Amino acid sequence: MKRNLRVIFAGTPEFAAVALRGLLAGSYAVVAVYCQPDRPAGRGRKIVPGAVKQVAMDAGIPVYQPVSLKDKAVQLEMAELDGDVMVVAAYGLILPTAVLQIPRYGCFNIHASLLPRWRGAAPIQRSIFAGDTATGVTIMQMDKGLDTGDMLIKLSCAIAQHDTSQTLHDKLAVLGSQATIQMLEQLTNDALKAEKQDENLACYAAKLSKSEAEIDWSLSANILDRQIRAFNPWPVAQTTYQGKVLRVWQAEVSQQSSTQQPGEILSANKTGIAVVAGEQSVLRITKLQLPGGKPMDVASFLNSNKPSGIILGSEH
Repeated sequence: MKRNLRVIFAGTPEFAAVALRGLLAGSYAVVAVYCQPDRPAGRGRKIVPGAVKQVAMDAGIPVYQPVSLKDKAVQLEMAELDGDVMVVAAYGLILPTAVLQIPRYGCFNIHASLLPRWRGAAPIQRSIFAGDTATGVTIMQMDKGLDTGDMLIKLSCAIAQHDTSQTLHDKLAVLGSQATIQMLEQLTNDALKAEKQDENLACYAAKLSKSEAEIDWSLSANILDRQIRAFNPWPVAQTTYQGKVLRVWQAEVSQQSSTQQPGEILSANKTGIAVVAGEQSVLRITKLQLPGGKPMDVASFLNSNKPSGIILGSEH
């Protein structure tokens, strides 16, 4: 049996905060929390603490927010914490090799995919966009590569037909917390087994860009459905409606088919707006947003719009 582990935790957003709450509920000795510097958020651009920092402050845990971990003074400060392990989740800063070597047993990352599939910044979104039917979390021993370290714990879950990036994020955050506890229990009992990643199966989950949010109506309804779910809640898939940007929050594949021009609105009622997509398929929009407004259901949209016959994605 190893002595009670001294845990350093590094993370910033809610995904990481779920894991931190799990550690605290499990009575693990979290001796310090590292998170990114506070940044402006929301329309008021007020400086607000991130989710991890808030949890740490509520629990009375010291919080460190260096701009970089490359600074020798920052590394010395971390070494003085005498940490056994560092648990890292959506931290947002690169850990130099010197930092990886500070904790007694190294640094462990909670990654939101079943590695080696979807290494990189946006594994949740890319798994939905690609049409994967399952994903999960991997606890990985961190090395100097990008999500290339040995795998220690893997927990999987199905990607439901209506999952968005937000709903899948929430499922995986809980799995990540569970996997972290499993990893620490096995580490404590000298039962941890490492598995090398198969480089032949690796693929990269590039960070999302706003330019990818534009809906191309020549693509099939199945692909567009995945795009809309993958880009909810950011950057939100969009098209143009009478020259205005129309953000599409939710949609579903219709059983209809049509030989009309892609982008043409076939019909609109309170259950949805039927739009022609590629391969003679039809997509039904169910939640949307006009500039300056809030996301709304189709019934609210139809109170002041008569869209039938309009072609989305055109200038008129």
